[in-house]
Amino acid sequence: MARNTTRRHLTAARKGRPARLKSGKAQAAADAEAALGDVPQWTKAEVEEAFRRFAAANPHPRGELQSINPFTLLVAVVLSAQATDAGVNRATPALFKLADTPEKMVKLGEPRVRALIKTIGLYRTKAKNLIALSKKLVAEHGGKVPHDRAALEALPGVGRKTANVVLNTAFGEPVIAVDTHVFRVANRTGLAPGKTPLDVETKLMQVVPERYLLHAHHWLILHGRYVCLARRPLCEKCLIADLCKWPGKTVLSSPV
Repeated sequence: MARNTTRRHLTAARKGRPARLKSGKAQAAADAEAALGDVPQWTKAEVEEAFRRFAAANPHPRGELQSINPFTLLVAVVLSAQATDAGVNRATPALFKLADTPEKMVKLGEPRVRALIKTIGLYRTKAKNLIALSKKLVAEHGGKVPHDRAALEALPGVGRKTANVVLNTAFGEPVIAVDTHVFRVANRTGLAPGKTPLDVETKLMQVVPERYLLHAHHWLILHGRYVCLARRPLCEKCLIADLCKWPGKTVLSSPV
């Protein structure tokens, strides 16, 4: 039955019939169903086709946080926790002009860092962490951002997601950082359902074709940020609507 449904969606998409949303109540029920992992699993061919489309539409996706070197990337990602990339990007130019290395960040001092990032949520804790991680980089890594997950996660304010972003973006490692957007897309679509970010990351690493791994988290983040929105996903504009297993969408019965 799932195969027939997918075939109908693919046929509709080829005829220019975009997906549309069910009612708000039905969407909420569908999201609850997806959260329980009850959405049908994707086939290997469907996963391949989804990432082929992402790659064709955006061959060289980039993260939206502004940085000028691995250290400023690390700082930007730490600042982005529970904050928007746009908000971080408004604050960091002034910060990076004064402190684009760990040594300069330590010299700048916590009070000055707080003042420069005060428009970002949790700025007091983040300023404290930036000074602490900068001191640790100077003392233990010669002022360099380590190319090592365990060493990155040992830095104050750095978790697995932040470490994965740095490993991927700064060092070209084919790893996937699971933020709120990736977590939502993976669960809602049925691509890689999981109860925790680590569950989703593990599943994505298993199902995403190797040649797409380097850019996979960028495609999924951008898809979640601009198309598969939390409250009102834009299924009618979705590149993978015919492949998606989310029961909160339908397909128009007549061409647009």
